[in-house]
Amino acid sequence: MKYTTLPNTDVKVSKICLGTMTWGRQNTEAEGFEQMDYALEQGVNFFDTAELYAVPATPETYGATEKIIGNWFKKTGNRDKVVLASKIAGSGDYTAHIRSGRFSRKNILEAVEGSLQRLQTDYIDLYQLHWPDRGVNCFGVRDYPYKTSTKEVESHLEILETLNDLVKEGKIKHVGLSNETPWGTMKYLQTAEAHGLPRMVTIQNSYSLIHRGYEYGMSEVSLRENIGLLAYSPLAQGVLSGKYLNGGQPEGARGTLFPRFIARYMGDGSQEAVKAYLAIAEKHGLTLSELSLAYINQLPFVTSNIIGATKMDQLKENINSINIELSEEILKEIEAVHARIPNPAP
Repeated sequence: MKYTTLPNTDVKVSKICLGTMTWGRQNTEAEGFEQMDYALEQGVNFFDTAELYAVPATPETYGATEKIIGNWFKKTGNRDKVVLASKIAGSGDYTAHIRSGRFSRKNILEAVEGSLQRLQTDYIDLYQLHWPDRGVNCFGVRDYPYKTSTKEVESHLEILETLNDLVKEGKIKHVGLSNETPWGTMKYLQTAEAHGLPRMVTIQNSYSLIHRGYEYGMSEVSLRENIGLLAYSPLAQGVLSGKYLNGGQPEGARGTLFPRFIARYMGDGSQEAVKAYLAIAEKHGLTLSELSLAYINQLPFVTSNIIGATKMDQLKENINSINIELSEEILKEIEAVHARIPNPAP
């Protein structure tokens, strides 16, 4: 395994982060335990979860993933071996079963307490805001959503003051963002600096070979402001494994069970790009998953690459991507495809 640190901290994290959102819906507790055992054995010390999980989110599955992780901590005593990240859900129809309202002090405090109880721990190493409380172009929205962007923006000062109190209490160690924009990220950084409050150390945004929108603005913020990307959906919900090509619908696969989750990755441009990347992988003796993950692993603004799997063979392949070095020839071939079919999946 390779390691880095959470920016502006001394917290060492594996370059591969274990994603957990299928546990409690597609995966049983026993399967979640098996994944955590194996990942830790392979040197993965960074786990990411959220109060929202399992996904798709429902009232019945709310908090299920955190409970599985908490039960594993209790059974194994491995809490001190893991850098644990979780998130507070943003507002919206999708989370109406969790709470109403925005990132207020009351809601943040309640969310942290709930996560701590489910996770059976006294602290969370990295606490993240799952998505903004205003209209932004994420989750399949390619262009800026002018109609919803008129909503009042978050109270950055109230949020950071609340998080600061939680840091002082020892309930969270560090703070981060998710699904944010350059403007939102800079507002948090500027507010923290102006008021002596906790600085956001990471941002968890989508990044894959068919969705490289992070490079428009956010990559510069990452590099110049030292806020690391935690790349999620690096395989575009499994589309970049190639298993959905030519109308494939593997039994039990996420896209087969929940097609709307992969819809934004299934356009004609995306399918053409996936075929082109598959040809590069096969030419060089790699799987498409290995090529896709290894590309992200080597990016200078990436702190950790969040992989997720429903089956153990997938997990093993994904973790092994850390051992793959892409040659200059391969990188040039990837960039040639990107130049021809740039960011086909919003």
